[in-house]
Amino acid sequence: MTPLPKNPTLPLPPPAAQQLSGRLQTLIRGEIQSAGGWISFARYMELALYAPGLGYYSAGSHKLGADGDFITAPELSPLFGRTLARPLAELLAQDIPDIVELGAGSGALAATLLTELAALNRLPQRYLILEVSADLRQRQQTHLAATVPQFADRVSWLEQLPDHLHAVVIGNEVLDALPVHRVRTHDGNVEEIGVIANDDHFAWDFRPAPATLLQAIPQNLPDDYETEISLAAPALISSLAQGLSRGALLFIDYGFPAHEFFHPQRNHGTLMCHYRHQSHADPFLWPGLQDITAHVDFSAVARAGAGLDLLGYTGQAQFLINCGITGLLAEVSAADIARYAPLAAQAQQLLSPAEMGELFKVIALGRGITTALTGFGRGDRSHTL
Repeated sequence: MTPLPKNPTLPLPPPAAQQLSGRLQTLIRGEIQSAGGWISFARYMELALYAPGLGYYSAGSHKLGADGDFITAPELSPLFGRTLARPLAELLAQDIPDIVELGAGSGALAATLLTELAALNRLPQRYLILEVSADLRQRQQTHLAATVPQFADRVSWLEQLPDHLHAVVIGNEVLDALPVHRVRTHDGNVEEIGVIANDDHFAWDFRPAPATLLQAIPQNLPDDYETEISLAAPALISSLAQGLSRGALLFIDYGFPAHEFFHPQRNHGTLMCHYRHQSHADPFLWPGLQDITAHVDFSAVARAGAGLDLLGYTGQAQFLINCGITGLLAEVSAADIARYAPLAAQAQQLLSPAEMGELFKVIALGRGITTALTGFGRGDRSHTL
């Protein structure tokens, strides 16, 4: 078994987890050897996150919530899902029958949305979930059966995306978990940053970037500049756009428009890893035991939706305020400290520019949507894409 890399600032995984990571490292080493000694970082990331039975999202580790490695907005507060239900209700009211959630996490968002949409008298005919992780799918099924059994007849899981969609497709923190390529500019050339295996660790290595990557990066980047290029996220959006007969795509994630994503000062990219609620930048640390993410280039997302209308793009805080989160918070009296204080703290995390409010963005693309969405009524930044 390959010795695990050390990081003195992070807790050491238990022995069983170390063994699991060692098995994944052996698998990745075999892949590198079979490929001639070098693989793209996108392939490394794909294996680290999704290798059957060993990758981070497929090996059964506890990922979400206080006891996991990170927390998402739906687990943080029901205010998020309750507020998001408002623009979904607007869309469902336009004779759109279904909701499709991509990567449903713990199932918390689905449970909150179904409950709130029922209260708004706008339940979808079907709530469909596409989940690539068998482990998370099981957790979603368990959670929904325990919390919203009354909606069991409306919820089902997909093995793959349908060829034709008449639905609202939502994805919260989905695009950031798709594999990315890494590139750098060096001595006037553009190189792809790949992964090799040394005696006891993985390391970076460089090759001339192929045309598919050269076409996806700006031409005026400074020298010795590193960044990420996602081919998978635009491919997903393009596939959804082609299959969407009528409806909308709504994605919430952390990221920037291209002019900010490729800012000259962001010269080491956005790659980030998450382990036990601590963030660091070493993707080779404990493969399979940590999340690996990169920020989203929302300009590339918008371009990939060619043929769809751009319904809006803004920060999460502005979107949630437009959709009425403050009104939902006000339903609880501030005099009821035991109930109000936790909700107010949760709202602060969702809205504060220093927390999730500004880093996270919301983008909506659609076909056949005739009414402007409330979520983008003020502060729309579509012009920045």
